[in-house]
Amino acid sequence: MATCVNHHLFSNLKTFKSFKTTTPNSASEFHSIGWRPIQCVQTGEKERVTVVKNGNDSLEICRILNGMWQTSGGWGRIDRDDAVDAMLRYADAGLSTFDMADHYGPAEDLYGIFINKVRRERPPEFLEQIKGLTKWVPPPVKMTSSYVRESINVSRKRMDVSSLDMLQFHWWDYSNTGYLDALKHLTDLKEEGKIKTVALTNFDTERLHIILENGIPVVSNQVQHSIVDMRPQQRMAELCQLTGVKLITYGTVMGGLLSEKFLDTNLSIPFAGPPLNTPSLQKYKRVVDAWGGWSLFQVLLQTLKKVANKHGVSIPTVAVKYVLDQQSVAGSMVGVRLGLSEHINDTNAVFSLTLDEEDVNSIQEVTKKGKDLLKVIGDCGDEYRRA
Repeated sequence: MATCVNHHLFSNLKTFKSFKTTTPNSASEFHSIGWRPIQCVQTGEKERVTVVKNGNDSLEICRILNGMWQTSGGWGRIDRDDAVDAMLRYADAGLSTFDMADHYGPAEDLYGIFINKVRRERPPEFLEQIKGLTKWVPPPVKMTSSYVRESINVSRKRMDVSSLDMLQFHWWDYSNTGYLDALKHLTDLKEEGKIKTVALTNFDTERLHIILENGIPVVSNQVQHSIVDMRPQQRMAELCQLTGVKLITYGTVMGGLLSEKFLDTNLSIPFAGPPLNTPSLQKYKRVVDAWGGWSLFQVLLQTLKKVANKHGVSIPTVAVKYVLDQQSVAGSMVGVRLGLSEHINDTNAVFSLTLDEEDVNSIQEVTKKGKDLLKVIGDCGDEYRRA
């Protein structure tokens, strides 16, 4: 198995061992003992695209990703042709990166149909801009080379690509170290050209450290991150900053809770507010409850609305930009209900928005009143592994 990692990485990881159970005060604390950060490459209109990389492995992605969890059921019936046409509209608008998973219903199949439509109807240079990121979420069985290869071949076939742009790996049980075997086999498939970049989703800081120490060249870790859930900016972002691994975030608009729709609503009164009628709204309402409750969340929405009005944008646009400005964040997910609703203009407005010091301070005046979710929930991904 060949590995391509930055030559400063292993000395950084060796030093990181002594900090595994503590959070440093600042990046300068690491720099003082010889840590060497790797800078993220950013290009394009107002940083519309960025490059995630590790050694010789790299992938250019749009900094706002079209999240396709919403195709898996629970958000409304998806019509195949309407969905594919909607994907093309997003791509035509410059939102050219799509995120999916093996268990997101028809998501990978829709991407396969879409990419063939692009091949037929758009020029080759347009096709090169399209990126399809998928996830593999296997059961806790023995991770043999043949099992991993067969699983990845399913996604390659469904997405109709010879090589997956990015394979993001999830693992349920850390006590089973088979995740290292799986990642080594994935790296072998990358060397064969079946995968362009290997990445993670919902791994915590300690396991990311172990994975990098084993020479596996992951380029990113996809984690839950929003104005309310700032856990990734604690231990995870420190390690990412100093190894070059980037964060791709989901839950950034909290399923739509961070929007005008929920401003000045009282969910404690039956039928008084908008229904929490999707899996994502229900999920992130629980995060709000853990963080500080609906009353504090309303104060946050009111503050975000003032910032949005100042810049002539929407609350979701401010929410996404705030997270994109955080340390080590390469890109943020915005879910798409393909063929049912669209938010292309709001999404593209993120790239021309600049939050000033007054904006950031006003937001932080509210968020500091909430609970530290690292203490309540745990590190990144721990919400999936609690008993």
